[in-house]
Amino acid sequence: MAWFNSLSPAQRVAQLVMVPFYGDAPNPRSRAWREYESLVRELGVGGLIVLNRVRDGVVERADPYQMAAFLNRMQDLAGVPLIVAGDFERGASMRMTSTVPFPHAMAFAAAGSLEGVRRLGLATAREARAMGVHWIFAPDADVNNNPDNPIINIRSFGEDPQQVAAFVRAFIEGARSDPANRVLVTVKHFPGHGDTAVDSHIGLGVIEAPRERIEEVELIPFRAAIEAGVDAIMTAHLAVPALEEERIPATVSRRIMTGLLREQLGFQGILTTDAMDMQGLAQMFPPGEAAVRALEAGNDLLLIPQDPRAAVRAVLEALRGGRLNWQQVNRSVMRMLEAKVRVGLHLSRQVRIERIPDALLDPDDLAAARTAAQRAITLVKNNHGLIPLKNRENACWFILSGSRFSTQGQGLLEELRSRRVRNVTLLDPQLPEAEFAALAEKAAACETAVLGAYVTASAYRGNVDLAGNYPGFVKKLLAGGRPVVFVALGNPYLLRTYPDVAAYLATFSTARVSEEAAVRAVLGEAPITGRLPVTIPGLATAGFGIMIEKPE
Repeated sequence: MAWFNSLSPAQRVAQLVMVPFYGDAPNPRSRAWREYESLVRELGVGGLIVLNRVRDGVVERADPYQMAAFLNRMQDLAGVPLIVAGDFERGASMRMTSTVPFPHAMAFAAAGSLEGVRRLGLATAREARAMGVHWIFAPDADVNNNPDNPIINIRSFGEDPQQVAAFVRAFIEGARSDPANRVLVTVKHFPGHGDTAVDSHIGLGVIEAPRERIEEVELIPFRAAIEAGVDAIMTAHLAVPALEEERIPATVSRRIMTGLLREQLGFQGILTTDAMDMQGLAQMFPPGEAAVRALEAGNDLLLIPQDPRAAVRAVLEALRGGRLNWQQVNRSVMRMLEAKVRVGLHLSRQVRIERIPDALLDPDDLAAARTAAQRAITLVKNNHGLIPLKNRENACWFILSGSRFSTQGQGLLEELRSRRVRNVTLLDPQLPEAEFAALAEKAAACETAVLGAYVTASAYRGNVDLAGNYPGFVKKLLAGGRPVVFVALGNPYLLRTYPDVAAYLATFSTARVSEEAAVRAVLGEAPITGRLPVTIPGLATAGFGIMIEKPE
């Protein structure tokens, strides 16, 4: 291949490196631009991955047009075309504005909608390619069988490995269904991140299950993905003693990445690390050593190494010293270059910015997202038929946003106001306890208290519990004698902590369409037909759901 033959040894190694960007378009005189220019033109990295930027605690998503303009300029700088990736697990809206707000994976499972997931795959591929993204780091193939998992949770399709496998296949089929928008599809996080209570962004999780259980549960969706021809598999930064005796992340275990995944499961596609700046890996090895160990284990792509230049230098040194061999590295380089050909980068590397609107916010995609979100709403508890509300005027609504900087809750607030629902309060978890006590006293005058609680799995948070002073506030409401309706926007397991609520609904997502669906369900404007894709220990089993087919 001409690309391969044009590369120096250092440039070949750099093709195995993918670095982050944030979707904005920095000025060419800025320090940020100079760094990108150095990484792309001088170091010659193989790809870029778009991430959310967080400023003052607020998550910022990228604008598709700014991002496309930036990528066009980066492609101009690159000798070999860049392959661009995104963690578009719930569609491009996970990272981008002006895109279809699909709900999280678990919502599709609650809705029982394989066709909805195929539509998610199709729409994700279309919107991604329109703005210059070729590689989707989705779907999540983890089986979430640990209710305390702080980082997977609603990113998973559920706890049943066969059900998860079916949805994984459906996403792959959908993403592959339009040849004009070819993308690479990735399943993650091998060999399975669902049974741990540790966020690998913070530390090294451990899967303590025996080999037999891992074969019967965790590996089922990955086998299905391999059979479906998935392009890539992403590793997990967690230890699995049943598969690797040494207490090291699976990412750097040759027994797991090569022995199990390549040789036993027969996967011949691209192996990519998870982000190498996560503490589950980074706290154990310096950047250069982590890169060498990842390649030794059998990975092809080094995703977000802490120091890209140090990673390239360390790999070259390992090649010179015989610790790594060029045959293996060249094989990885060829996998990356062939992937670029599969997505058409040998034909065109530029984004047609004027055509972006043709692909974004397709009305049929929006309708599919709304349908999935509505069908996902699951009623787990409903004492005295409290839901749907009989008297909305006498209810107090409290919106428990994720943090004082979060935009979570704004959509729910807008939905309620559009229906002229009064007595709605948007809360901040860091409010003083005295203010929460006053709000609880005020709620005593209401016929019903309705809580909309936003809790999602997010990096570096470490848990999926209510934040700040919210737990005390909920307990005060429960002690006040008025019935409490709890709407879990995100983590469905919160009922374990608050089993005394009178009614409990789960949306399995914080997406805008899920906020709309939750309001319609509570107010009786739509049927409630969802079923739990997970067990809430001691309270409800997977598959349970109270049906309200014809609300009054």
